[in-house]
Amino acid sequence: MTSVHHRYDTRILYKECISLKNHGLDVHLIVADEKEDEVFEGISIHSVGKTEGKISRFIKATKRVFNKALDLDADIYHFHDPELLPYGKKLKKKGKVVIYDTHEDLPRQLMSKEYVPILARRPLALGMEWYEDNIVKNFDAVITATPHISKRFSRLNDTVVDINNFPLLSDLDLQVTKWETKRNEICYIGSITEIRGLSQIILATSLLPNIVLNLAGSVAPKSYLQTLSSLDGWTKTNYMGQINRNEVKSVMKQSKVGLVTFLPYGNHIHSQPNKLFEYMAQGIPLVASNFDLWKEIVERYDCGICVNPRDPEAIAGAIKFLLEHDELSEKKGQNGRNAILEKFNWDSEQKKLTGLYDMLLKH
Repeated sequence: MTSVHHRYDTRILYKECISLKNHGLDVHLIVADEKEDEVFEGISIHSVGKTEGKISRFIKATKRVFNKALDLDADIYHFHDPELLPYGKKLKKKGKVVIYDTHEDLPRQLMSKEYVPILARRPLALGMEWYEDNIVKNFDAVITATPHISKRFSRLNDTVVDINNFPLLSDLDLQVTKWETKRNEICYIGSITEIRGLSQIILATSLLPNIVLNLAGSVAPKSYLQTLSSLDGWTKTNYMGQINRNEVKSVMKQSKVGLVTFLPYGNHIHSQPNKLFEYMAQGIPLVASNFDLWKEIVERYDCGICVNPRDPEAIAGAIKFLLEHDELSEKKGQNGRNAILEKFNWDSEQKKLTGLYDMLLKH
């Protein structure tokens, strides 16, 4: 169940739903979009219609998702959005088995939301943390996307499973693009927002000669695109908008460096961004923020360089070093890919998911 994510969300559909279907379960996905119902690779996708605006979505879309969920009369209800928490509680009161799948550390995330007035952020974050802490105690299980979030909920619920958002091995090409055929290009693919350090990336690009930044993803707010386009470095930026999964792979394969330099907000510091692992999976070295968790991964597996994400000169310096040392960069890219093949992949995570469902269905 989701009232926020799109129907083809990688974690929800391609990883969790398909893994559960392959495990022999009858899986239904409820979404709030404008598209028709469909069956996708054995998954029955039900749309309750799109609702414009955050407040309207919070009030109307969530209720429609809940009503559709009741109509399906499932054995297990698995929801992904904090705004569905009240309906998770209602499902429990009806005697249903309920799983809360939390992708983010919501209270820390609220502290950096631009649409929340600055003075309201802390009270709202504290209130949401209190509400979330109290309500999850009643659910049958909590799934978390990072060890940090898992640690928080483990003191509140007896069944907390950390299911990391690692790449699908099926998404990996059998052969990595030959390094000598790659272009002098770098890439950032993901949500394009100020707190993800895009202004610093564009400024870093301006300090580098003969380079192209491939930039793809949705911009929020839309006015931020105008801010970026006014910066030095935009003339070297190839902005592609939102692109599909195959196009994402193509961009990464032709690039020599993947950028993931989020700014040090609370929710970022303890996150494990999907793009970090996707760059590794495609065999390209990273320039990443120097957060402790990220440094531990990047340095242990020698797959990139960590920098101060607020410093465009440091970002530019790391990119320049990687572009000037092809042999070393290719080695770092291969190290990252090997780490995905051996450790950071969905195969290990899906076993946790199916194991949880097996346990809950036996009770």
